[in-house]
Amino acid sequence: MRLFSSREKEYRSPTGAIPFGTKMHLRIVLPRDLHCTGAVAIVKDDKFGDSDVYGMYWCGMVGDDHEQWECDVDVDNIGLYWYHFGLDTCYGRRFIMKGYASEGFLTDNECEPRFQLLTYEKDFETPSWMPGGIMYQIFPDRFYNSGKPKTGIYADKKIQTSWDTIPDWKPDKNGIITNSDFFGGDLKGITEKLPYLKSLGVTCIYLNPIFEAYSNHRYDTGDYEKIDPVLGDEEDFRELCEEAKKLGMHIINDGVFSHTGSDSKYFNRENRYPGNGAYNSQGSPYYTWYKFIEWPNIYNSWWGFYTLPEVEELSASFDEYINGEDGIIKKWMRVGNSGWRLDVADELPDEFIQHIREAVKSENPDALLLGEVWEDASNKESYGSRRQFLYGNELDSVMNYPFRDAILGFLDCGDGRDMIEIVLNVLENYPRPVIRCLMNLLGTHDTERVLTLLVGERQYGRGREWQAVTHLTPEQREYGLRRMRIASGILYTLPGLPCIYYGDEVGMEGYRDPFNRCTFPWGKEEKELLEWYQRLGEMRHACSCLVDGDLIEFGSTGRTMGYIRKDDEKMLLCVFNAADYPIRFRMPEGFEGGTPLMDTIIDGEELDIPANSCAFVYADVPAVKAEEEIIDIPDSDECSVEYGIFEPINETTITNQPAD
Repeated sequence: MRLFSSREKEYRSPTGAIPFGTKMHLRIVLPRDLHCTGAVAIVKDDKFGDSDVYGMYWCGMVGDDHEQWECDVDVDNIGLYWYHFGLDTCYGRRFIMKGYASEGFLTDNECEPRFQLLTYEKDFETPSWMPGGIMYQIFPDRFYNSGKPKTGIYADKKIQTSWDTIPDWKPDKNGIITNSDFFGGDLKGITEKLPYLKSLGVTCIYLNPIFEAYSNHRYDTGDYEKIDPVLGDEEDFRELCEEAKKLGMHIINDGVFSHTGSDSKYFNRENRYPGNGAYNSQGSPYYTWYKFIEWPNIYNSWWGFYTLPEVEELSASFDEYINGEDGIIKKWMRVGNSGWRLDVADELPDEFIQHIREAVKSENPDALLLGEVWEDASNKESYGSRRQFLYGNELDSVMNYPFRDAILGFLDCGDGRDMIEIVLNVLENYPRPVIRCLMNLLGTHDTERVLTLLVGERQYGRGREWQAVTHLTPEQREYGLRRMRIASGILYTLPGLPCIYYGDEVGMEGYRDPFNRCTFPWGKEEKELLEWYQRLGEMRHACSCLVDGDLIEFGSTGRTMGYIRKDDEKMLLCVFNAADYPIRFRMPEGFEGGTPLMDTIIDGEELDIPANSCAFVYADVPAVKAEEEIIDIPDSDECSVEYGIFEPINETTITNQPAD
């Protein structure tokens, strides 16, 4: 019997992050032989370090040899808190601290970690159109070239003559990597390919930066007010937003506000623009935007790249330029976008993010504000302070790299139970409105292609010379395409919404920048993988429980990971076999008459799951019976896979029940 579990309602109600002012009921179960004479819940304010102590009341016996103590906790402000329990026992002072899977363990010292509690704004709402959707990330220069003639392109930008060549990766004659070659992918091209994205079930398109800049990645903004001429013009963007809307899709832009380019009208180190930038004159209207140590040549820059001078975000002039009534945020929302993804959100001051939120929501309360955060955003620290991303007054949600770690870790010989634990921690720590809009991903412009990560030779710090010539063998590629089905199956069924990095759905491979940013292989797609993604999209839109359903872990251990998504009416069983041999998996009660999806094979009460594949069963939630659980979920140990008995199905009957 557990002492305490922060994820189970019989111990803590409600579970997860809660709106501030919500009464939280806590219950612990203690062995009688502790002879406990008093118990308290100790709740520590993360910001101020103060602790409140709540006395617990003895509430009766649990069986013959355990007793229960309970209390209510009131937290009347938003923020991050940590709690644990103190006990007076016959052995002296004892404590219940957080152990594996958020269960409590008994110790004689107040050691870390404690249980986490995040409280957020009562009226926190996130965009209504996000839950249940599918996102698609596009690196605009490399997606599709419409052939529309363009004007106003800088003469020192190199336009590649062949769509199928790899991007320039060698330094120039000065030893500098300039990222200044372009393939001509444009906004018109994206508009032309909207029917293709519709076939994938896409509901949101996230564009890497589209504003004028010298580089092909455009994170070195030259002019926030202007579309890069290589991509087209403002009317092209307006048309894209309008045509996407007709197909039920929303467009969000990449907001790069922690730095600009040195080659910009604001800094103008390269003197490309007329007028004085901050580098040219201390009288420049942009001078206060930057962090000069010794003007003009010594200044703070993003991660030491002198071409990316850091911005002083709380400069009144810069803040107004970005967030004012006629600022950049509202300008592009009025043209047609549905929100913003904030680049390096953990390098932006909380106050500045709050101002961005105010600008976004005043223009459109149902618009999205998404942040790039690589770690657990609920307790993230950066630049010496705990961040307030998820309190309800900053971000709507975040890029969900922890889920990516769980998926790739599982496929890279990780234990299913450890990997699902990463998922459950996020679900426990994040507010429900945030979870509905999580951007779940396998790859981005900042990571290796997922196909390469799954089966390719590890990079181990080797440089571009090696990356440029190293590709998957035919055998690796065939194996990787099977593994992609598992990875994408998990991605499409976890809480939040999946995000496809352009081309992953057709089998693109490659190591890091620029090899992960090659052109989309139109006409050379992996058709079977593409069809798989299209079917996943159909399944996602057909299953109501994938919109905002709960997740219940079931059968995660070893090379198997499993869970159930469930809402009030429907439930979906999801099982993933990462082993190189088939398994037979016994379904929990309620799924026997369910509908198999995505080529799933049902044999009575069991699933036959081939090696490196997944299974999905969709069913009605059984009618509620008085004082009974809707679904009878056995303890994890009862449904765990025992590897000692695994052999091919056609030779030996295989079960996921423990051996005798």
